[in-house]
Amino acid sequence: MEAEELLWRYRGGERDFTSVDLSGFSLVAQDLIDIVLNQADLRKSNLTFAYLNRAQLLKTNLSSCKLGGATLIRADLQGANLRDADLHGASLQHADFRGADLTWVNLLDANLMDADLRNVNLSGANLSGACLRAANFREEKRSYISNLRSAKLCRADLRNANMAGANLSKVDLSYANLTEANLKGTDLSGANLTGAKLNNAILTEANLHEAVLPHADLSLAKLERAIMTACDMTGANLSRAIMSKIKLANTNLSYANLTDARMHHADLTRTILCYATMINVELIEAHLAKTDLEDANLTNANLMRAEMSSASMVGTILTGAKMPDGRLYANV
Repeated sequence: MEAEELLWRYRGGERDFTSVDLSGFSLVAQDLIDIVLNQADLRKSNLTFAYLNRAQLLKTNLSSCKLGGATLIRADLQGANLRDADLHGASLQHADFRGADLTWVNLLDANLMDADLRNVNLSGANLSGACLRAANFREEKRSYISNLRSAKLCRADLRNANMAGANLSKVDLSYANLTEANLKGTDLSGANLTGAKLNNAILTEANLHEAVLPHADLSLAKLERAIMTACDMTGANLSRAIMSKIKLANTNLSYANLTDARMHHADLTRTILCYATMINVELIEAHLAKTDLEDANLTNANLMRAEMSSASMVGTILTGAKMPDGRLYANV
C-alpha cells in the first residue's frame, strides 16, 4: 500500500489498516486520529508532527521511526517496537506502552504524564527533560518490571510517578524532580541523583548502593530498610526523613542535614558525618562503629543503646543529647 492510498482511504472513513507495510513512508503532520495500525510495519517511516491521538499500534514495528513532535495522546502502543525511534518533544499523555521495546529511544522533552510504562525496556533511552508526572512503572508481577538501566532522565519531571520495583540501575537522574514518587524496592544502584528532588518520596527497601546524591533533597522521604551503602551524599537534605534499619555503611554524609531524622537501628558503620547537622536526630540502637562524627551537631540527639564506642567524636556537639547509657550529655 502506498501512503497516498492510505490517506485517501482514511479520509473516506476507513480506520483499520492492521498489518500494512508502510516502512520508509513519509506521513509528516498527517491527521491520523483513531487509526488502527496494529502489527503494521512502520520501520524508518517519518511521522514527525503527525496526529495519532487514540491510535491503536499494538505490536507495531516503529523502530527507527521519526515521531518528533507527534501527538500520541491515549495511543495504545502495547508490545510495540520503538527501538531507536525519535520521539523528541512528542505528546504521549496517557499512552499505554506496556511491554513495548523503547531501547535507545529519544524521548527528550517528551510529555509522558500518566503514561503506562510497566514492563517497558527503556535501557539506554534519553528521557532528559521529559515530563513523567504520575507515570506508572510499578511492578505488579515479576513480568511487570520496567527496565531503565543506563537511561538518561536528567532534569525529568517524575513527580508522583509510580516506579516501585523498576530497574533504574546506573540511570542519570541528576536534578530530576521525584517529589512524592513511589520508588519502593527500586534498584537505583550506581544511579546519579545529584541535586535530585526526592522530598516525600517512598524509597522503602530501595537499593541505592554506590549511588551519587550530593545536595539531593530527601526531606521527609521514607527510607526504611533502604540500602545506601558506599554512597556520596555530601550536603544532602535528609531532615525529618524516616530511616529506620537503613544501611549507610561507608557512605559520605559530610555537611548533610539530618535534623529530626528517625534512624532507629540504622547501620552507620564507617559512615562519614563530618560537619553534619543532626539536631534532634533519633539514633536509638544505631550502629556507629568507626563512624566519623567530627564537628557534627548532635544537639538533643537520642543515642539510647547506640553502639558508638569506636566512633570518632572530635569536636562533636552533644549538648542535651541522650547518651547510650540513658544519661544526658550535660551530666556525663
